[in-house]
Amino acid sequence: MRLDARDIEILRTLVAEGRITKAELAEKVGLSPTPAWERMKKLERAGVIEGYGARVAARALGPHVTVFVAVELSHHTAASFQTFERAVQGYEEVSAVWALGGGFDYLMQVVARDIDAYQRLIDGMLAARIGMARYYTYIVTKPVKGPPAPPLWLLGQTD
Repeated sequence: MRLDARDIEILRTLVAEGRITKAELAEKVGLSPTPAWERMKKLERAGVIEGYGARVAARALGPHVTVFVAVELSHHTAASFQTFERAVQGYEEVSAVWALGGGFDYLMQVVARDIDAYQRLIDGMLAARIGMARYYTYIVTKPVKGPPAPPLWLLGQTD
């Protein structure tokens, strides 16, 4: 899908202010309400906008620890990757997982109540035999910059 400057401005506005009225969106992007809303709906239908949600401040939910876990699998077969990927879907503490090229197979983001809860999770994953050979734990000491959305400058690039 080709995006023009107005489409990108709509995306930029929605990333910054997800809760916005049709009239406010239109004003911010320099269109009347109906065309602005139609463009937004077109972006939704095309899958450019995947959904809407609130960013919740984890610190407001109580004590917790965020941990990044680099994972190496025991075997490098399609079945092993599928087994691991299916299994991690069932762990609520695992908030994000990325498949990697290079030294590690996956990078997991885990949010747990404390280090003991994190270790119980890892012990359970190892006991479940989901294919983990080794894991490396990196504890987050403070957030510096979070990823609320992909960088919109990517939209301006062409092949």
